[in-house]
Amino acid sequence: MDRTGLGKGLSALIPSRGTASRSVIEVPVDLIATNPFQPRRRMDESAIAELAESIKAHGIIQPIVVRPADNGRYELVAGERRLQAARIAGLSQVPVIVRDVRDQESLEIALVENLQREDISPLDAARAYRRLMDEFDLSQEEVASRVGKSRPAVANTLRLLLLPAGVQERLEKGEMSEGHARTLLSLPSPALQALVADEIIRRKCSVREAERLVRGWSKAATTRIVSRETNAPAAKPDLLAVEEQLRKLFQTYVRVVFNEDRGAITIEFYGEEDLNRILSLIGAIPREVQQETR
Repeated sequence: MDRTGLGKGLSALIPSRGTASRSVIEVPVDLIATNPFQPRRRMDESAIAELAESIKAHGIIQPIVVRPADNGRYELVAGERRLQAARIAGLSQVPVIVRDVRDQESLEIALVENLQREDISPLDAARAYRRLMDEFDLSQEEVASRVGKSRPAVANTLRLLLLPAGVQERLEKGEMSEGHARTLLSLPSPALQALVADEIIRRKCSVREAERLVRGWSKAATTRIVSRETNAPAAKPDLLAVEEQLRKLFQTYVRVVFNEDRGAITIEFYGEEDLNRILSLIGAIPREVQQETR
């Protein structure tokens, strides 16, 4: 198989109509199946509708790339947005370039096309990288070469798959950015990652603010672990449940310590506004003061 790096550009694979008119044929849209290796899970419906209007006015400028399938049919390789828009625009046929490519190349081409337009989500890219590694036995270095990315960039994107499912879902919905999500990876547990993700979204933190927040939580969690291992007795299961309830209530890090006949509750806060928020939750701020601080 040709190992040329696809990330250098798709122009050689998908030439413009003017330079490769002899290789372009018209194919009925009903004979083209979707690409099973398409890395994107979501499509921007409004963008596709706009593209459909453009196709109605000007036609498809860049041909779709397909590969042969069974019974005279074809399978899409690159151009899913154009194919969907063509169907919406009511086209019965579309210009295509037929290429005989293998499964790995089909995934690579679809991935590179999306990466070059920068309209693929970081999690979709991460899943595609992982699929290339798992199904086609590629190393991170080989994946990076094939898609035109640096190895560290591929590695950092893959690490997003280590986040708990709930945090991944919030990233997928656009509630936080890839930069926000990466900061969470330094936290020691999925439960803490989910809790801090909620806090980042609630506070509408910038990435830099999220980094500071994560450092504070990470330090608090590490201090607690060291304290337990050195001189504190193991936390009782019921106290752990109390801690979890208090964290959900105050939306911040809470530590409960109980030794024999005495104990303490520590509630973390970050700044005066956060302190006032916590105090209001426990009724420690008179209502008139609450109104003044808003």
